[in-house]
Amino acid sequence: MKNSFFVSFFAFFLFFVFAPSKADAYVVKFKEDFYKLYHVHYLQAPDDCIENIYWLEQAVKADFANPMFANAKIENEKQWEKYRYMFQMHLNLKLIEQHMRLGRVFDKKVAYFYDAPWKAEYLDDLEKAKTCYSTALIYWKEAKVWAEKASATSFNFLHLTDVQFWEDERERISTGELNYEKILNRELKRVQKVIDTFVAMDEKTY
Repeated sequence: MKNSFFVSFFAFFLFFVFAPSKADAYVVKFKEDFYKLYHVHYLQAPDDCIENIYWLEQAVKADFANPMFANAKIENEKQWEKYRYMFQMHLNLKLIEQHMRLGRVFDKKVAYFYDAPWKAEYLDDLEKAKTCYSTALIYWKEAKVWAEKASATSFNFLHLTDVQFWEDERERISTGELNYEKILNRELKRVQKVIDTFVAMDEKTY
C-alpha cells in the first residue's frame, strides 16, 4: 500500500517537472501577438488600462508577422501595404481610447465648494487626467498620418474586408467624422477650468 502511494506520487511529480509548458510554446514577438494581449474589461480599473497601454505600445513598436499570419487575408503586396498602414492607425486609435479611459478615472467633472478639504488630492488627480488626454493627442496625430497613408489614391477600390472595422475607422478619419483632436481639446479645456476653480479655493471656501 505504502509502495503504491510512493509510486503514484513519484509519477505525479515527474509529470509536472517534465511535462512541456504551454507558456513556453507561445512566444510574443510580433505586432499581431502583442495585439492579442490587448483586451477590454467590462469595468476597467486603472491597472487594466495601464496593462492595455503597455501591450498596445509594444505592438506599435514590434515588427509585423509574416503576411501568412496577418489578421486579414493578404494575397498581394498592395494589400500587405495597406494592411500595415491601417494596423498602425488602429493601434494608435486604441491607445487614444485607453488613455481617455484612464483619464476619466482621475477626472473630477465638477469642483464643488465642499470638495475644498481635498483640494490637493483632486488637483493631483486632475493633472493626471490632463496628462492622459494630452498623451492621447500625440497618438491622434500618429493615427491621422497612418490613416492618410491608407487612404492614398493607389488604394482606391482596394478594401480589406477581413478588417472592415479598420476600414471604417480610416474612412471616418478621412471624412472628419472621427476627430479625437476636437474631443480631447474640449476635455482639456474643461479639466483646466475645474483645476482653476480648485486653485481659487481658500480657507473661506468651506
